[in-house]
Amino acid sequence: MGLFLAFEGIDGSGKGTQAARLAETAAARGHSVASFSFPLYDDNPFSRAIGRYLNGDLGSLESVHPALSALLYACDRFHARPDIVRAIADCDLVVCDRYVASNLAHQGSQLEGAEREELLEWLLEVEYGEFQLPKPGLVVLLDAHPALARELVAKKGARSYTTREADILESDEAHGDASREIYLELARRDGWHVVGAGGEDGAVRDVDEIAADIWAAVEPLLS
Repeated sequence: MGLFLAFEGIDGSGKGTQAARLAETAAARGHSVASFSFPLYDDNPFSRAIGRYLNGDLGSLESVHPALSALLYACDRFHARPDIVRAIADCDLVVCDRYVASNLAHQGSQLEGAEREELLEWLLEVEYGEFQLPKPGLVVLLDAHPALARELVAKKGARSYTTREADILESDEAHGDASREIYLELARRDGWHVVGAGGEDGAVRDVDEIAADIWAAVEPLLS
């Protein structure tokens, strides 16, 4: 059984970059590695619906209840479950760019108080209970200040799933702040490995420096 690792963080925090760097580093040191990135955007019906949601085709952010949008993301992962389970059995390291916690943070950010907690508990029941998705052995949270993350999102190239410069979640400033709040609370509660990606002063940490911090936490778990 390999180490199953999930990268989490708000949009623009560098998850895709660091997931790729970790996979490359582990492979260069002789480990077998599999990688997943969610949403899959592999033309499965759930990925297609997520693209429409993020493009605003299913309604505004306020008009779509987060429980409904969350189900699309959960089903997209359920679609990938056989491949994930097989990869964990066959590889030394399985790296996910976003996983279940992304659903908790991004959809939970649209609610507050008891409603938020109820949604988070329900999503855990759906994804880890009903869908029986495997749980990560390690979650790495790339914590970036929302203002810095928004700047980095603005520099992204065109995405296949949206015709917008920023999708309906990325373009909502309050969403980034609330998502970060949930991520940090989950990290404290569940003992995630937190790596700073950018400080309050807006300075971007060097990509190599961040990658080295992550590898130092992962390497002992692969030995």
